[in-house]
Amino acid sequence: MVSLRIALRYLFSKKSHSAVNIISVISMAGVAVATVAIVCVLSVFNGFSDLAMGRLSVIDPEMKLLPESGKIIRDADSLAARISALPGVDTAMATVDEQALAIVGPRQMAVRMKGVPSGYNRVSGVDRAVIDGEYGLDASAGPDDPVALLSVGTAVKLASRPASMAPFALYVPRRVGRINPSAAAAAFRSDSLTVTGVYEIEDAEKDASTVMVPLTVARDLLDYDSEASMIEIGLEPGASESAVRDEIGRVAGAGYVLQNRLQQEEKAYRMISIEKWIAFIMLAFILLIASFNVISTLSMLMLEKTDNMVTLRALGARQSMIRGIFVWEGWLISIFGGIIGIVTGVGLCLLQQYCGLIRLSGDASQLSVTVYPVRVYLPDLLVVMGLVVLTGLFIAALTTRFARR
Repeated sequence: MVSLRIALRYLFSKKSHSAVNIISVISMAGVAVATVAIVCVLSVFNGFSDLAMGRLSVIDPEMKLLPESGKIIRDADSLAARISALPGVDTAMATVDEQALAIVGPRQMAVRMKGVPSGYNRVSGVDRAVIDGEYGLDASAGPDDPVALLSVGTAVKLASRPASMAPFALYVPRRVGRINPSAAAAAFRSDSLTVTGVYEIEDAEKDASTVMVPLTVARDLLDYDSEASMIEIGLEPGASESAVRDEIGRVAGAGYVLQNRLQQEEKAYRMISIEKWIAFIMLAFILLIASFNVISTLSMLMLEKTDNMVTLRALGARQSMIRGIFVWEGWLISIFGGIIGIVTGVGLCLLQQYCGLIRLSGDASQLSVTVYPVRVYLPDLLVVMGLVVLTGLFIAALTTRFARR
């Protein structure tokens, strides 16, 4: 196209007035800087999302089967055994999740009691998150020698740890049998446990009030036989999640909800995603404002090239072709500025990812991560480039109206 070729020549050629060149560079730099900011901010949100995924994957299983209604799965052990036999499934374990009251001396708090079977570390990495004592749930998984693994929040609030001499007691409301109103204590089933360890996965909600006990202990407190709250599933390396999901759905039948890790923490990831795209929208407005500098550049260029326009008109050029020159010029400034910004932003993010240029303030020994986590995500770059193109089109449309006048 003739208009595009002339616009390219105007973009890179030296102008008779140096001010036009300076304003063109400033316009392109404004678009580039705004684009760099968008790329870096989105990459930082990606990094924090990966960090959250890494922390939660320590304790969350790869897949979890829950009842669609109600709180328990009846005959969960049999269903877990059938799921374990499916191709692509490494193991499936029935677990119990219920509220309880924990008492240590004068201290007490409501806790989330989680009953897990022996070998639970095959579907969860909680044994790798122990910071005091030992995992201990596999060594003693029976009601005759009950043990407990505490989250760090529970241990701090109850002042309980493996070396503590104070007994750790769990109380659960009695599910079956008659309750005598005059004997309040009879309305609860209780057990005294030995604290073997404390774990921390560096997630405030998960670390706040969880107590892990052997599955037999939890079932004894709740008067369960083979019931469970959920079935936690670990997949074989390289297994197809969609294929395994179809097989589990076939074996389990209706009445169940199957969740992967992302679905298990849907609220957390949704919040990160909302914050990410709100930041994107705010920076998109900054990019739009920066792009208005292009109109100033085109105004100066029109004054600069008035004689050329008269010559082109004398040679038979139509008004639409002359108008197209400045439309292309405005679009090219936005596109080149966007490309420079994306390349620069990706370069800065890669430097941060591999060299850790910007560090978090604070005591490094108390931080789980010492540098800002970043990850460049290709779809984000495509979205940013699309935004630059659309902004360029918007500026080009304004330029068309200006050029027509």
